[in-house]
Amino acid sequence: MIYIPSRMGQLNRRALLRRLQKLGVASRADLAKSLGMSQPTAGKIVDELIEMDVIEEVSATPAGPDGASQLGRPGRQLRLNQSRVKFLAIQLGITTTTMAEVTLGFANEDQWVSTFDIAGANPAKAWEKKLKEAAKAFKDRNFLGALLSVPGVVDEAANRILFSPNIHWTEQADLPAIIRRVWDVPVLLVQEERALALGHQLVNPECEDFLLVDFGEGVGGSVIVEGKPLAHPLPISGEIGHTPVPGNKRPCGCGATGCMETLISLRGLLESLSTTAPATENSWAGLSAYIAQHGIKPWLAQALDAAAAAIAGALNILGLRRVVLTGILAELPPAVMQYLTHAIQSGAMWARFGSVECLAAPRRRTAGMVVVGIDRIVVPDKKDRYKYSNSDKKISQPAHSQR
Repeated sequence: MIYIPSRMGQLNRRALLRRLQKLGVASRADLAKSLGMSQPTAGKIVDELIEMDVIEEVSATPAGPDGASQLGRPGRQLRLNQSRVKFLAIQLGITTTTMAEVTLGFANEDQWVSTFDIAGANPAKAWEKKLKEAAKAFKDRNFLGALLSVPGVVDEAANRILFSPNIHWTEQADLPAIIRRVWDVPVLLVQEERALALGHQLVNPECEDFLLVDFGEGVGGSVIVEGKPLAHPLPISGEIGHTPVPGNKRPCGCGATGCMETLISLRGLLESLSTTAPATENSWAGLSAYIAQHGIKPWLAQALDAAAAAIAGALNILGLRRVVLTGILAELPPAVMQYLTHAIQSGAMWARFGSVECLAAPRRRTAGMVVVGIDRIVVPDKKDRYKYSNSDKKISQPAHSQR
């Protein structure tokens, strides 16, 4: 018989794991106290999670009042398991797919170890073929699941891509089924900006309310309020790059004309560069050198102003005062981020009588993907367990749960 923890037991597991994610390292007593649990209850959950290989014990040398290490028996601290690979992380881009093995204990920076590109008339078939070739490097791994970061409008509950303006072939492809034909494990689709926002919040737990905007092949956003993704009734959120810009005539992959991301995405910026400075090398390095030499020219100012207007409008509607900016703009000369920050603050109502913070941060995609994997694979809610048990791949219970 498969033992399924009670609803309360599962909620307690989730609460304990989330607290350990924020603390990084903690003792049993610390966890019990911070969660308001009795020590026996917290201890029982910890023992179960250790047996499941979800958390691990590490030695902690006791420190004296001055912070110096003291002699004596080391204490035992807990952390999410960093000793064994648990998930396969896959990032799907317009042409490039990157992969990494990740543990439950997050890393501060993404470390992608395998990359491949696809081309051809049947991209889904080509992607599966490349995935099988890349799998040879991971064949000995017994993953708990695969986590796939994807752009566009994603119904994570149904594990489906509804609309992907820049990768339309994924709308008809069953990506989880393709991955399961290579690795016989549960597969989760994670909307890429949501993964970035969850990763930033995990690494910066004091940052509980913010709008994250990522600039890359497209422009997208995600909102965190009180440490959690903002709830919304439809599986669409943060599509800030598809804000229309008056006077912009560029066609967008979403089917509209004049979307902001056609100006400020990687492709949009290089298109503007080739139009206004055809003699300049049309590459990211060429763009950076051009800006360093010529500063913020009108075409670039227009793109930055359009992005700032959309971001400031979102802050005014959502009632937020902090923006986290990730992606390609931080790689350009500092004048770009300075201009964008000033433009956002000029348009944000809160800046009239308070402060609006704009923070450039690295992408922490895999950290956010692991947050989702822990919630929906390691300690799934009832709805997730039901969905997986009715799919063509069931989540196996840990050995100790056989009763």
